[in-house]
Amino acid sequence: MTSLIPTTALPLARRVAGLLGLALLPSLALQAQTTNSGTDKFAQLETLLPTPNVFRTASGAPGRDYWQQRADYDIQVTLDDARQALTGRETITYTNLSPDVLPYLWLQLDQNVLEKNSITATTEVSQLQDRMTFNAIEGLLSDFDGGFKIDAVTSRDGKALKTTTNYTMMRVDLPTPLRPGQSYSFNVKWHYNVNGQQVRRNGYEYFPEDKNYLYEIAQWYPRMAVYSDNQGWQHKQFLGSGEFTLPFGDYKVSITAPADHVVGATGTLQNAAQVLTSTQQKRLEQAKNARKPVLIISQAEAVQNESSRSTKTKTWNFAAKNVRDFAWVSSRKFIWDAMGIKQNNKTVMCMSYYPKEGNPLWGQYSTEAVAHTIKTYSKYTIPYEYPVAISVHGPIFGMEYPMICFNGGRPEKDGTYSAQTKYAMIGVIIHEVGHNFFPMIVNSDERQWSWMDEGLNSFMQYLTEQEWERTYPSRRGEPRNIVEYMKTDKSLQSPIMTNSESALQFGNNAYAKPATALNILRETVMGRELFDHAFKTYAQRWAYKHPTPADFFRTMEDASAVDLDWFWRGWFYTTDRTDLALESVKSYTPSTGDPAVEKARLQQLQAAAAPSISAQRNATDLKSTLIDEKPELKDFYNEYNPLAVTAADQQRYAAYRAGLSPEQQQRLGQQQYFYELSLRNVGGLVMPVIIQLTYADNSQEIQTIPAEIWRKNNEKVTKVLVTKQPVISFVLDPFQQTADTDLSNNAFPRQPAASRFDLFQQQQQAAQNPMQQAQKSPAGGEK
Repeated sequence: MTSLIPTTALPLARRVAGLLGLALLPSLALQAQTTNSGTDKFAQLETLLPTPNVFRTASGAPGRDYWQQRADYDIQVTLDDARQALTGRETITYTNLSPDVLPYLWLQLDQNVLEKNSITATTEVSQLQDRMTFNAIEGLLSDFDGGFKIDAVTSRDGKALKTTTNYTMMRVDLPTPLRPGQSYSFNVKWHYNVNGQQVRRNGYEYFPEDKNYLYEIAQWYPRMAVYSDNQGWQHKQFLGSGEFTLPFGDYKVSITAPADHVVGATGTLQNAAQVLTSTQQKRLEQAKNARKPVLIISQAEAVQNESSRSTKTKTWNFAAKNVRDFAWVSSRKFIWDAMGIKQNNKTVMCMSYYPKEGNPLWGQYSTEAVAHTIKTYSKYTIPYEYPVAISVHGPIFGMEYPMICFNGGRPEKDGTYSAQTKYAMIGVIIHEVGHNFFPMIVNSDERQWSWMDEGLNSFMQYLTEQEWERTYPSRRGEPRNIVEYMKTDKSLQSPIMTNSESALQFGNNAYAKPATALNILRETVMGRELFDHAFKTYAQRWAYKHPTPADFFRTMEDASAVDLDWFWRGWFYTTDRTDLALESVKSYTPSTGDPAVEKARLQQLQAAAAPSISAQRNATDLKSTLIDEKPELKDFYNEYNPLAVTAADQQRYAAYRAGLSPEQQQRLGQQQYFYELSLRNVGGLVMPVIIQLTYADNSQEIQTIPAEIWRKNNEKVTKVLVTKQPVISFVLDPFQQTADTDLSNNAFPRQPAASRFDLFQQQQQAAQNPMQQAQKSPAGGEK
């Protein structure tokens, strides 16, 4: 800290009055007159957000004339386990609830992303390396015959309808335009080859040991695209990153598979008596009120079923109401467990399907993670209203659909696993089950804005992980975890508000950065009470509807009375980073005005001050001065002590105090310390200023200044803090809660960065699986 400014140079009355407050005003006035160049970071977002209307209000709530379309499905599908192929037919009933007349309908053909000449394949960039993996070469040489094979599109009476296919979209021209309030039913027949596990989102896994397949089937039927008030048809091509936007409806689905397969799916099983044994039905009933998962199919039963090769088929019938999609799984290998939990006095069946290769991890953790996710998300958003929630272990590491999701995380063959495998598995189950809320219920547009489902869901995943275990090693959510990404060159980043297919670093852009932003909003900007209420309000307003980013932004402000435009602008519309610097601190101590006190203090300062190097050397080198040799040159000032208290001093002080009010006299006797902090916004992202003060007695205090401190000058401000005891250090963001990318400029006085270096003779390889290592004796033998 800087030394105290000498106050004896000022007249006593002016000195005391100034240090008690008046001297603080000029710096604040100067600050208010200064503005930085460029866009005002506190400018409102009205020019960027769509104009409110009768469909979507300025508060962020659905308007009085809000509408959305409906699509109901009746589907029959057959799995060919010998050829890994599907054949299906469906009847779609599309209801036009918009005020518009529709001459045609658009369907999504997402499997076409796997066609040889798909837009994804032809536009994907690639590069040859000196060393290439087999997988990389196979990707370049793949001859997989993917994509939908549309056999027929007909009206209910069997007449062919005119269609036009544009890569992953198909237009169906209607015989007569569909007017508001009308419904139209039509049929689609199709087939396609199921892709292997190397392709994300759906496919099969082959197990060579027992020659079985495990199928996770999704994007498997032609699906209606969304037609909405804010953009008309959402028929952007599916290129691989931007996921799915779908209308709600009811589903009736019949799945025909080998008779020895076990099938799980979105919705509730309608014909349990025909496809399950009496023992399995009893176990399923028992599981409804169980405190821990009940095995419907045990591992021993699943292993026995692996060797079966039935030539017959079995049809499983499922029904689902008010969902936006449908997915299913099928295999001989499935172990199946279940446990019921209560939500709004209704039983939700939390279930898991997994092969023996997933144990012991899956049997111990999967269904418990499903139940924990449903309970935690329901607490922060809306109660889960669907009857089931399913986690399946197979070829896909993580993908979500209504009531069912596909998850990874497999132990070693000896049953051991690393901590990373365990927490990655629990984390992905929480994440994918959590997608039931975002975007399966709060049905945002994934094709356009991945962050609205992945980012919000990753934030909720963080909260749920922390309620699973206090020391849970969450990957995303903690501000310090996003720092390395925020520090990268801006040319390698995209704003969060970037189309899903154009984001440069998809994981950071769609998942990590928005999740961190929401955590900072909750913990640092808004506080938990305001944030939680606003976030729940958003979920309640837009449950089973189609929200946009503007609806989210506006609702968060509407329900909290917090102006967040600066936050959305900085975090979502720019690639600015947090880097607040504490450049300097000036310290002031107000005078008591008492000459006896003040002159004694100055005497102590003079006595403590080290003489200059010249004075030190002159003390020995100069034998005498002219005044020593000629004393007659001395006068009054050679004997005068300006720090001696005189009677005149006492009289002036008494006269000064007599003119003060009792309150002002009390203020003179208080011990107070004034500190002027010079703050700079280096990174461009305005954020609250969180300051830790450490006092002379080593006690500490945290002071939080809202981000609005930067509203008059986005780049540099000063702030005066007043304390009752001296401060020995100031630290910005001591708990790293703002994602500050440079901590070296956060402390005053400056603090060296703490680090260590290792001394070693030979690089040691850390054990990746301590559980496996622990099973061996110190001598290397098995325990």
